[in-house]
Amino acid sequence: MNPLELPFDTDEMIAGLRPWIECESPTYDAVAVNRMMDIAAYDMATLGAQIDWIPGRMGFGGSVRARFPHPDMGRVPGILIAGHMDTVHPVGTLEVLPFRREGNICYGPGLMDMKGGNYISLDAIRQMIRAGLQTPLPVTVLFTPDEEVGTPSTRDLIEQEAARNKYVLVPEPGHEDGGVTIGRYAIARFNLRTTGQPSHAGARLGDGKSAIAAMARKIVEIEGMTGPDCTFSVGVIHAGQWVNCVSSFCDAQALTMAKKQEDLDDGVARMMALQGEVNGVKFEVERGVTRPVWHPDQPGTQAIFNIAKDIAQELGFDMKGRSQGGGSDANFTGAMGIASLDSLGVLGNGLHTLNEHIFVDSLTQRAKLIAGLLMRLS
Repeated sequence: MNPLELPFDTDEMIAGLRPWIECESPTYDAVAVNRMMDIAAYDMATLGAQIDWIPGRMGFGGSVRARFPHPDMGRVPGILIAGHMDTVHPVGTLEVLPFRREGNICYGPGLMDMKGGNYISLDAIRQMIRAGLQTPLPVTVLFTPDEEVGTPSTRDLIEQEAARNKYVLVPEPGHEDGGVTIGRYAIARFNLRTTGQPSHAGARLGDGKSAIAAMARKIVEIEGMTGPDCTFSVGVIHAGQWVNCVSSFCDAQALTMAKKQEDLDDGVARMMALQGEVNGVKFEVERGVTRPVWHPDQPGTQAIFNIAKDIAQELGFDMKGRSQGGGSDANFTGAMGIASLDSLGVLGNGLHTLNEHIFVDSLTQRAKLIAGLLMRLS
């Protein structure tokens, strides 16, 4: 049977997705992420997969690995489907962004990034099993808990699993035109802290040195370093406890991104050089997690992309491949030289916002794309 003719059922897929979306799983809530992992593990176990539960560390949730039955499992390198189950949405987001379908649009926290893509990958496997299709290569699925914060606790796990495989497929959200990602820019994160001098803001304001004010000035300086080759942004700030106290410390997180590794290295050096003390306020920069450049001209990736393009043509659209910003775990596998293809997931809009949604008609199209790849990669 042609995998592009598998009988995917949109209503069935929406029904299967609902419990995934209604199990909120923000990165920093390990218990919530583990609940989501349990749901995914159960769904994969019902498909006959061997399930491995990998405990979490560094305060994050655990990971789930599923190996699907195949005569060559463990004997030859296969295909790894790598996805993350953590989201940027805190528990309670369902109150303002409930799971709901309105015509061709379905809403929900984490639906686009990236539970929708993870789910259709499993549905592709489910439909192939029902049809009695056997993939040429063994298939492993790995779901991890911390991609939204740079994958600090599971990078080595992803890399070790990828090294056992010939191909890596990543069902992150697809591009608006149905295209996929064949390369990603380098990203580095930083933890920032200003340390000042506390005082009573009403009675002794002049005695204090505000860490908040100093951080505000640094943020303007950092974001002002953005240029065509390297961008800088600050996305998290924590400071203060009482409004009548001059703040003694302020913490922030910054991110820099570049298309070339040498530009990122230069950006990192510029960030680290900002450290020092001015007017009695100390500014510290700690290097955080980094995603390496995944170059789009990687031969193995080009080979997978060409197969995906052929499948897309059969599905009725012209697929484009592009390198882009916004990191994913394909940064790691692609940089290792392993043939990787990213953004194979569902189409939609509003990821990371309270308008996150997918286009329902993309579910079957993208599931067929994944099924086609699983059947043609050898």
